Amino acid sequence: MRKSLGVMAALALAGGGLVVSHTSPALAASAVTVQLAGTASPTTGAFDVGTAVSDAEFVGEADGEKLPGAYQGVITDRSLSRGAGSGPSVSSGKKAKANAAPEISFEGLNLYQQRYARGGNQFTVEPPDQAMCAGNGFVLEATNDVLNVFDSAGHSVLPDNTASNIVSGFPRNINHAVDLNSFYGYAPAINRVTGVRAQSITDPTCIFDVATQRFYLVVLTLESRPNGQLTLQNHLDLAVSQSANPTGPWNIYKLDVTGDGTNTGGANPGPYLGDYPHIGADANGVYITTNAYPWLANGFAGAQIYAFSKAQLAAGAANVNVVHLDTSGMVNLPSDAGPTQPGFTVWPAQSPGTQYNTDDGGTEFFLSSNAADEATHPVAGSGGNYISNQLIVWSLKNTSSLNSTLPALTLSTKVVPVNTYAIAPKQHQPGSGTPATVDAPLGHCINDTTTATIAGTGCWRLLFGGQPAHNETIATMDANDTRMQQVTYANGKLWGALDTALNPDGAAQRAGIGWYVINPSSGKVANQGYLGAAGYDITYPAIAVTESGRGVMGFSVTGDNLNPSAGYASIDAKVGVSAWDVVPGAEGAAPFDGFTSYKALVGNPPRTRFGDYGAAAVDGNSIWLASEYVASACTYAQWGGPFFTGGSGDNLLGTCAGSTSGTGKRTALGNWSTRVSKFTP
Repeated sequence: MRKSLGVMAALALAGGGLVVSHTSPALAASAVTVQLAGTASPTTGAFDVGTAVSDAEFVGEADGEKLPGAYQGVITDRSLSRGAGSGPSVSSGKKAKANAAPEISFEGLNLYQQRYARGGNQFTVEPPDQAMCAGNGFVLEATNDVLNVFDSAGHSVLPDNTASNIVSGFPRNINHAVDLNSFYGYAPAINRVTGVRAQSITDPTCIFDVATQRFYLVVLTLESRPNGQLTLQNHLDLAVSQSANPTGPWNIYKLDVTGDGTNTGGANPGPYLGDYPHIGADANGVYITTNAYPWLANGFAGAQIYAFSKAQLAAGAANVNVVHLDTSGMVNLPSDAGPTQPGFTVWPAQSPGTQYNTDDGGTEFFLSSNAADEATHPVAGSGGNYISNQLIVWSLKNTSSLNSTLPALTLSTKVVPVNTYAIAPKQHQPGSGTPATVDAPLGHCINDTTTATIAGTGCWRLLFGGQPAHNETIATMDANDTRMQQVTYANGKLWGALDTALNPDGAAQRAGIGWYVINPSSGKVANQGYLGAAGYDITYPAIAVTESGRGVMGFSVTGDNLNPSAGYASIDAKVGVSAWDVVPGAEGAAPFDGFTSYKALVGNPPRTRFGDYGAAAVDGNSIWLASEYVASACTYAQWGGPFFTGGSGDNLLGTCAGSTSGTGKRTALGNWSTRVSKFTP
C-alpha cells in the first residue's frame, strides 16, 4: 500500500497522474423551499439580572455543588479517526527573519467575552471555531458563541453594551460583543437565575458576497429542553444582512437537517447531527455543507450539500429555493460501505470579487479529502490507516437553475492524486506532558493541595465537591484530522489546505500543513507542497487569494519553545508557500490552559480542543486572517484573586481582571483568544 502511495504522489508532483471522474445518476437530491423565519440585528437580547443560582459551566451539564467529574455533553465537531498516520519526510519550512508584516492586527473575540456576554448567561466553550468575513469596510467575526463587527482599523462598531452587561454586581466590558443566541432571536443559552436552558449554537461560518453586497452567517443550532437535555432536532440557521452594513437588520432562514443522512444497510439510522457547516458561493447560489453523524450510532452518514438561490436570499424572499444533495455513494472509491465512499467535509469554495465559474450554466466547486474513517469506514466508524494521496474535486453544475421553479443541478467528482497526507499527531507546547505549573493556573489549581482558599486548603476545592486526582499536565493539544479546510476558487484554480503528519528534516513527527492548487476543470495539480518545521506544530490552515492570484495562509502554531500563536505565510500558484512567521503581536503569552485539557474535567484521556478551523477573507486587494492563540498571561495569585485567602481582585474566579473588575484576560476554565490581521500581498 505504501509503495503505491509513493508512486502516485510522484506522478502528482510532476503535475500529471491519473484523474478519475465520476458522475452518479443515483445521487439523492431533493428540491424544497425554506421560509423566511424572521429578522434580527446584532444587539443583546433581554436577560434576567440577579444572584446566579446556576453553576453549570458546560452545555449539557447538570447543576451541582461543584463542577462534575467529567463533561457529559455533545462535543462538536465530531471526528471518528482517533489514530495517526505515518507522515512524509520534508524539509523544514524556513521561519522568516523578516516578512511582510500585517497592516493591522488586533485581538478579536476571546473566552472572557464569550462567557460573560448577555450578563454572563452563557457557557464556557472551547474551541472558538472562527467565522470571519470582510467587505464594505467591515470585518465580522463570530465564534462559539459570540460575534462582533469591527471597522477596518479593528475597532468594534457595535453599540457599547458595557453599562448594561452586569455580572456579579459589576458592569463587564466585553468590547461590545453580542451572544449568538441574541443575534438569532433565542433566549439566553442559560438563565442563571432560573437555570432554564435555550438552544445551543455551534460552528459559525460566514462570507461577504461582493455581487449581492450581503453578509451571510450560518450556524448549527441544537434544540434543547429547559433542563438542558438535547431533543436531537437540529437545524441550520442562515442569517443574511439586508444591506452591506452588518450592524443593521438581517433576515433569518432555518433549515431542519435532522433527517438528512444515509442509513447504510441499517448501520447508520437517523436522526442525524448536521455537524461542521461551512459556506461558499458562486454567481447563482450560496452553498452550505455539513457532515451527517447518526445521533444513536457510531458511524458516519455522509456529507450533505445545500444549494440556496443567492438572488432570493439577497432579496429577502419569503420563500427561497433549496436543493439538498446527499454525497453518500458519490465517490467511486471503496469503503466498508461498499464500492463507494461518502463525501467527508466537502468544503464549498468562495471567490474573491466576482471571479465565479460560469461554465455549464454556472459551476460551484468543492474540495474534500479521504484519509479519515468517515470516508473509508463510515459503517464501522474505525479501522482505517489514516493516510491517503487523493483529493476529490466536486463540481455542481447548472447553478443558474436555482432561480427557476424547478432547479436542475448535476454533481460530478474527480479523484485527484496528490502528495501523501496522513492524520497528524498531537501538537506540543512548552512543557507538554509535564505537571501543570502556575503558568497554567487551571491545571495547577486541580493539582494544588496546599493553597489556602475560602473553600478550605487546596485550590482544587474551588472547583470540585470531591477530591480529584492531582495528576494534570500541560496539554498536548489535539491537532486536526485530515479534513479539508477553507477552499478558495481564484484565477481559475482551487486553493485548499489540510492538516497532516510530517517529519521535518527527518526529525520527530509533527503536525503540519499540506497545501494544494488544483485546476478543477482538468483535475490536475498546478502546485502543491507542505509547511512544517522541526520543533513546531502548524495547524488549522485557511487560505485566501485575491483576484490577481496572490494569497496568504493563516494558521495556529505552537512549538517546543513557542506558546500557541497566530502564524502566516504567503502563497503563490507558481512559487508555492513562502517562509512563515508569527504575526507581530500574536506570539502566545502562556500555555493553552482550557478545561478540555484536564482529565478531572473531561475524563481520561482528555481531548484538548485547541481548534476546529480558522478563517481567511478577501476584501479587494487585501486579505484578512483569523487564527486562535493565547493572548494573555496572568499570575496564579491573580487567577485566584479573593478566592485565595488574603487575595484581592475580581469577584469572578480566574478572570485576572483586578480589584476594579475590569476587562478580563481569561476565565477560570480557559484562556483562548483570536487574532485578526490584515495583509496586502
